[in-house]
Amino acid sequence: MTIDCDVCVVGAGIAGASVAALLAADRKVVLVEQEPHPGYHTTGRSVAIFTEAVAGAQVTPLTLASRAFFESPPQDFADRPLIRRRAVLTFGREDQRATLEAQFAALSPDHGRRWLAAEEIRTLAPILRPEQAEVGLLDPGGFDIDVDLSHQAWLRVLRRAGGDLLIASPVQAIERAGERWRVRAGDRDVAATVIVDAAGAWGDEVARLAGVAPLGLEPRRRTVAVMAADGYAVDAWPMCVEAEHSIYFKPDAGRLLVSAMDQTPSPPCDAWADDMDVAEALDRFETVTSLPIRKPLRTWAGLRTFAPDGEPVAGFDPDQPGFFWLVGQGGAGIQTSPALARSAASLVLGRPLPADLVGHDVSAQALSPARLR
Repeated sequence: MTIDCDVCVVGAGIAGASVAALLAADRKVVLVEQEPHPGYHTTGRSVAIFTEAVAGAQVTPLTLASRAFFESPPQDFADRPLIRRRAVLTFGREDQRATLEAQFAALSPDHGRRWLAAEEIRTLAPILRPEQAEVGLLDPGGFDIDVDLSHQAWLRVLRRAGGDLLIASPVQAIERAGERWRVRAGDRDVAATVIVDAAGAWGDEVARLAGVAPLGLEPRRRTVAVMAADGYAVDAWPMCVEAEHSIYFKPDAGRLLVSAMDQTPSPPCDAWADDMDVAEALDRFETVTSLPIRKPLRTWAGLRTFAPDGEPVAGFDPDQPGFFWLVGQGGAGIQTSPALARSAASLVLGRPLPADLVGHDVSAQALSPARLR
């Protein structure tokens, strides 16, 4: 049996789920997911922090434009808040001050960010070694994002609008027939006018199936270790990031999530924590903190997928009509998802970007895959 629709979205992570939900208000949408559970890969393995302390030609505008959604989502979107306030502290030695100053200069307009003296840093995060945290930059406007709550809410919006979700349906073949696409997903066929490739690490593979030239996407593995807090009450601590991005730790349910912020190139796969990456994270954690190092409570890894220029991609392929890219969100996919989904939905529908996104300097041209050809 063939399922007929206007738009077939491939990949039911946060990117695919959100754009499918928005498109379903105007079009018949089918969302296709290869795994039995949406969000199994990158979305389900995110550390999920929102911070404006990010830099990128489109990452920064998309972040700024997404804040309002997380803070005040539509009334019927979720039954509890999507966020919990958490400051982000970037710390370093005195000889790293110039690095921090350069990061500060590259940030979006100041929303309360400020410099901290060593005494303030130790008050906020008492396990930081004084010699490793002599200066700091605090972003008080950060927050944790309840990724699962947000993700499931988007899927509910999709279903309420009449969209279909096909799980355990890996894409096996894609054919172009006239003005339409035929997608073989699991044991079903989907016919659509537009394909939205939101397949994350598998984005280039989906494109190849459709006869579309790949963009050169690069999945990169990041490993996280969950550490006991050794009796500290950590829940109110900020997320702490070393000035040169060699290590971070973030409170989570009374424990600490620790990562060496590794970006190891990887093929698309079900990523697993690498022992060497875990050992590197623990070594760096021991260098910057006084917390005794013990065996992690558990570890995991996820893939973050980057376009060649490190910026997200949202737009129709310049060489293949009806093939729309929504990939390359890197490490900012969750925090930029509301604005990126609105941008992508508008572009799929042939509409201008919403005025508020343009006001934040979100640009259809800058997001377009044509820049990578």
